[in-house]
Amino acid sequence: MAPGKALEFYQEANDWFCNAGLPSDIMIIIDKVNFHLHKFPLSSRCGKIDKLIKETQNTDIITLEDIPEYLEMFDEYGDDNLLARADTYFHKNVVKNWKDCMVALQSCDTFTTQADNLQIISKCLNAVSMMACTDPSLFGWPMMMYGRLQSPGGSILWNGINTGARIRSSESDWWFEDVSYLSVPLFVRLMKMMEARGIPPEKLTGAIMYYCRKYLHGLGRWKSGQQQTAKARSIASLSMKPAIVDQRVLLESIVKLLPEKKGKSFCRFLLGLLRVALILGVNDKCQDSLEKKIGMQLELATLDALLIPTYSNSDTLYNSDCVERIINHFLNSEKTATPFSPPSIASEVTPSSLPLKKVSKLVDNYMAEVASDVNLKPEKIRSLAEALPESSRSLNDGLYRALDLYFKAHPWLHEKEKEDLCNIINYQKLSIDACAHASQNDRLPLRVHLQNQNQPPLMASQIVQRDGWVTIVRENQVMKVSMERLRSRVGELEQEFNRMKEEVKRNFWEM
Repeated sequence: MAPGKALEFYQEANDWFCNAGLPSDIMIIIDKVNFHLHKFPLSSRCGKIDKLIKETQNTDIITLEDIPEYLEMFDEYGDDNLLARADTYFHKNVVKNWKDCMVALQSCDTFTTQADNLQIISKCLNAVSMMACTDPSLFGWPMMMYGRLQSPGGSILWNGINTGARIRSSESDWWFEDVSYLSVPLFVRLMKMMEARGIPPEKLTGAIMYYCRKYLHGLGRWKSGQQQTAKARSIASLSMKPAIVDQRVLLESIVKLLPEKKGKSFCRFLLGLLRVALILGVNDKCQDSLEKKIGMQLELATLDALLIPTYSNSDTLYNSDCVERIINHFLNSEKTATPFSPPSIASEVTPSSLPLKKVSKLVDNYMAEVASDVNLKPEKIRSLAEALPESSRSLNDGLYRALDLYFKAHPWLHEKEKEDLCNIINYQKLSIDACAHASQNDRLPLRVHLQNQNQPPLMASQIVQRDGWVTIVRENQVMKVSMERLRSRVGELEQEFNRMKEEVKRNFWEM
């Protein structure tokens, strides 16, 4: 054949042939596919094949196992050989181009060990973390990373085709969508490298939340107050496939990366993670870590997010044991955790002056909500009530309301059991209305009922006012708890549990 002339290959069934005009004198088998080639050009450029030809002199068939393997295509077997070309191309093109780096990283998933040995993964991760930490507009990105052609409307053109992908150089989270296509191990390594590079914690957390919401299918309902807008697909993501993710492995890996910071949106996200973790049955270390992180900012939680159903074989509707552990973590947590939030959501972060008061109100409302569960034991409602110090409640109206609802849903309780629970209440901290209601409440045990009739109520001037509101519980607002509401709530919980279980099962079989 003439020097420099390109050869053409054609396929017949499971065999590939070269149209060099000369009969083949060797067959290379790779992954059960037969390539009919010529010895001389192969042995002159590839050290590996040259050795195999010499070792198998009596056969014209060579099988290459574990492709890609080291072919020894050094310059000593020919100038400008494959190794030199590949190395030059990698450093001059791949690591300087966002799309190529992302595609290369996803390609390395199949050959992680070999790619790590050649430092391909570390170099690509380093390049990606550097580009994500840099303002793209300073270097003309993403024009350089996505291609040089744009449609008049601003969409990216790929081989002249309008892809619909948009250029988003002004957004600091432009990279969230692309990195979400990485496998869990590579994503974790990238986050650690970005953290070491000094990327702001809120950006790392944003990327982690985006990744989790993409692959943890039971997390959809528990999005933060800020809606996660769908990211326009870039050329990089158009060239990649979504990662195949084991949800349990994802959760157990990602929890280690979450910062110990505070924020309403972040707290709701953590509570959503905890729900999914309980469904998936993550290890104790992962669950404990989530509960601690939630406990650090329990004052920012909402009641609906805290009402965690019992996903195991239990008689109770709600996982009160989990909530009690979170309360204990709150009490034990350091009070030095600093809030993080971009300026646009700075108003979400609560000052640290009233966390205990807020948590006491939240816990009282939680007890009032779970009190209607007929299987909730007196010991558990007492344990929840006593989890916080007595000084945390300026008024005991919420506590009184919760216990009254519990007595209403459990009319079979003995007088002694009722008395033990009523001893938790500080009747001197009841408002005028609550004290008046208690003095006429037939559900209270007789001794407590008589005691309360002689108890001077808290005067209006003594009611503690916080942030312009006064905690006063009125009879008509407090005591109307409909059994229809309970049945509706139980139905919602059953539907949610069945839906999330089906999603987990479906995704398991898809993997």
